[in-house]
Amino acid sequence: MNTKILLLGKDGQVGWELQRALAPLGQLTEHDHGSCDVTDFKKLRQVIYDCRPDIIVNATAYTAVDKAEEESSTAFRINSEAVAVMAEMAKKQHSILVHYSTDYVFDGGKAEAYVEDDSIKPRSVYGRSKAEGERVIANSGCQNLIFRTSWVFSARGANFAKTMLQLATERDSLGIVADQWGTPTSAELIADVTAHAIRDVIAQRAPGGLYHLAASGETSWHGYANFILEQAALLGVVLKTYSARAITTGEYSLPAARPANSRLNTTKLQTTFDLRLPDWRHHVRRILIELLGNRS
Repeated sequence: MNTKILLLGKDGQVGWELQRALAPLGQLTEHDHGSCDVTDFKKLRQVIYDCRPDIIVNATAYTAVDKAEEESSTAFRINSEAVAVMAEMAKKQHSILVHYSTDYVFDGGKAEAYVEDDSIKPRSVYGRSKAEGERVIANSGCQNLIFRTSWVFSARGANFAKTMLQLATERDSLGIVADQWGTPTSAELIADVTAHAIRDVIAQRAPGGLYHLAASGETSWHGYANFILEQAALLGVVLKTYSARAITTGEYSLPAARPANSRLNTTKLQTTFDLRLPDWRHHVRRILIELLGNRS
């Protein structure tokens, strides 16, 4: 069987890696915002209808967490209304819809890592829009794979790792939040796990549904920042500051509330798909070498 895969959002952090990871699985059709604006629902339906895919992979998302507080209609249109159209078409065409959600659907009040069945209670517009995306997929009755992930980074696009490198070359002092915990997760890992899971679901070796997908281990934003600076120094990069100071969430006010605990329990994913997920530091080192070159 020549599996037909439709990838939407090919130029984002995850979408870029998915182009590589999905290509071996079958016939891959890719779209970016220019060729398929998912907020144009008529166009979106036509693209899906014309492709008649076995798998729809949605790597599009509105991810500007703070901006979403003022642009809630746009966030919901991309993160839930467009997703509802994809789910509707997946149901009609007997396709599997693969979608990505976020740790921000939780309020962060739990002491342990969150499992898939924990109650969701988003604290931000962004979180609410992503939670609604999950809901419309579940209610559509389409076959699906939903991956909740966290603190996504890659060598491409804007993210925390690249921001830290830039700021450390410009500033003599950096204050980074130390009371929010989670797991930095690379787009490369997300794409590779997605491809592995799709294979198993197509072969009926594993069920679809909701899974938490994050690297192993945990850290705070402060710990994450200091690891980046430490590795940059080992690669021979000259910085103005080599160590960030710890601050509290209250000292760094932002429009959107963040969960204090973003840790995701990935036991279900690892058991179902027979995986062992690498420590978060592994892929951080890889992208730093890619961005900076080995200057040591």
